[in-house]
Amino acid sequence: MIKHCNAYLCNPFHTHMQSSVKIFSGTGSKYLAEHIAKHFGKPLGKIEVNRFSDGEFQPVFQESIRGDYVFLVQSTFAPSDNLFELLMMIDAARRASAGYITAVIPYFGFARQDRKDKPRVSIASKLVANLLTTAGANRVMTMDLHAPQIQGFFDIPVDHLDASAIFIPYIENLKIKNLTFASPDVGSTNRVREVAKYFEAEMVICDKQRKRANEIAAMTVIGDVTGRNIVLIDDICDTAGTLCKSAQVLKERGALSVRAFCTHPVLSGKAYENIENSELEELVVCDTIPLKQQCSKIKVLPTEELFAVAIRNTFENKSISSLFIHGRKSNEMETKLF
Repeated sequence: MIKHCNAYLCNPFHTHMQSSVKIFSGTGSKYLAEHIAKHFGKPLGKIEVNRFSDGEFQPVFQESIRGDYVFLVQSTFAPSDNLFELLMMIDAARRASAGYITAVIPYFGFARQDRKDKPRVSIASKLVANLLTTAGANRVMTMDLHAPQIQGFFDIPVDHLDASAIFIPYIENLKIKNLTFASPDVGSTNRVREVAKYFEAEMVICDKQRKRANEIAAMTVIGDVTGRNIVLIDDICDTAGTLCKSAQVLKERGALSVRAFCTHPVLSGKAYENIENSELEELVVCDTIPLKQQCSKIKVLPTEELFAVAIRNTFENKSISSLFIHGRKSNEMETKLF
C-alpha cells in the first residue's frame, strides 16, 4: 500500500492526466468565452457573480475546480470592474485549489500606460501585471499588446497571440492589387513591417504630431502611395481620429483606396461617427471587445478558434509558435473561417 502511494506521488504525469480543462468567463467577455469553449469542445464552466445593492460584486464558482487547469476569460476594457472581477476570479480559483490558473485576457487594458512619458504618472500596465500575479495567476494569455515589451512586466509566462493569424487570410481573400501597407504612427512600424514582409509588399509610415491625447495636430506620410491600395494596421482603435486622419491624408497623396485593420475596437467618443464619415473603405477588427453599436464600415472577425487552439496547446504542453505568422502561414489555423 505504501509502495503504491509513493508511485502515485512520484508520477509527474498522474496529476495532469487526472485534471481537466475548465473554461470560465467574466461578465464582460461571456459572448467570446462561449465560442472559445465550443471550439475547444467543452461547455463553459458555471460561475455566478453576486451583486450587492451598493454595486459590490462577488464571483462564485458553481462547480469544483480542485486540481484543474482553469482558464479565466475576461478582457479588461472599461469600466475597471472588468479588471477587478478578473482579479477576484483568480483569487477565488486559487483559494478553491485550482491546479493551474491562466488568465485569458483578449484585450489587455491599461497597456497604453507602459512607461513614464511625463513626470508623476503611473506605469499602469506594470501595476496590472503585479495585480494579476499577486492574485494568483500562473500564466497570462493575451493578444496584440500595445507594446510587446509589456510581457517583461510579468514574472510568470505570457502567451502573446498575434492577430495577423486572423487578418492575413482575410486580406489574401480580398485579392487586392497594388497593395501597400501603412503604419498609422511610428509605434506600429514593427507590427506593420511583419505583415508587409509576408505579402512582399511596400510599406509607408504616417508620422503624427499630437497637441494632446486623442487630438492630432499634424500628419506626414513617409513614402509614396500614388496609385496604391493602402491597408492600415494598428492594435487599438479608440476615437478613430488617427485612422480617419491617416485615410484622409493618404487619399490626398494619391492612394486609390484605404482600409484599416485594428485588433481591439475600443471605439470611444465619436468613433463610430468618425469611421462612418471617413475615407476608409472598411475597418476590420477582432471580437476582443464587443461593439457598442453597429456601423456599416466595421467588420468583426472571430478570435475563438485562435484562443481555443492556444488553450489546448498550453494544456498539452505543446508549442504555440505555430499560431504566429512571421513570413509563413500557420498550419494550426484554418483559413476556411473566411
